[in-house]
Amino acid sequence: MNDLQEIPQLPETPLHEPAAAPVGLIALPEGEKLRLAEALQELLAHGSILGLDAGRSAMYHWCRQHFEWLREAALLIGLDVSLLHEERLVQALPRVASLRLNLRQDATLVWLALWYAADVRWRDEGEAQAFLSVAELNALLKDQLMPDALGLLPRGRLREILRQAARFNLIRLSLTDPFEDSGIEVLPTLRRVVPFRDLAAWTETAAAFRQPDAVEESDEAADTEEDAS
Repeated sequence: MNDLQEIPQLPETPLHEPAAAPVGLIALPEGEKLRLAEALQELLAHGSILGLDAGRSAMYHWCRQHFEWLREAALLIGLDVSLLHEERLVQALPRVASLRLNLRQDATLVWLALWYAADVRWRDEGEAQAFLSVAELNALLKDQLMPDALGLLPRGRLREILRQAARFNLIRLSLTDPFEDSGIEVLPTLRRVVPFRDLAAWTETAAAFRQPDAVEESDEAADTEEDAS
């Protein structure tokens, strides 16, 4: 008599089972993925989405409706995103150094001057919008930030700085001839990029730039800038 119990047979397993298809990182319909990608690209390129601009109104409203999707996706690429509905604005600020701008000193001076001009109009004069001309900006730079400088920023360099600010949705720039009559509207986005609590904080920072060589970095361009751009 055989006392050995019969060993149950295990089911045969194929040597190479097909791998399960990976689940997508973002489980959204393709149409929504496309809109999310467009919004992220806009934030990377321009820093914000201006809902009051006709060409960005639909994008702004999509971002408002799906803000959690946008916020989580933006964190993956190093951005903090805020929704500011009163200003019809979505704004991104960098969380990582690689996404931060490294401004030259003269550009920093111009952005400080734009902040000051806007703060006077918004806070002191109670204006809803902040407008000034290039001539007024030059006067502000000379009086408040560069009183000891030998001259104004070269025209071509100032135009370049203002175009950069416009590209990042910090201002709207309406170029005219002569350049000094060009119009500037400072946008609310600048208050978060240059986040001073009040004028006293601005004054403390601006004092560090009140040096005779404040525009020294732009001197090399002074001889060739007039018609360069």
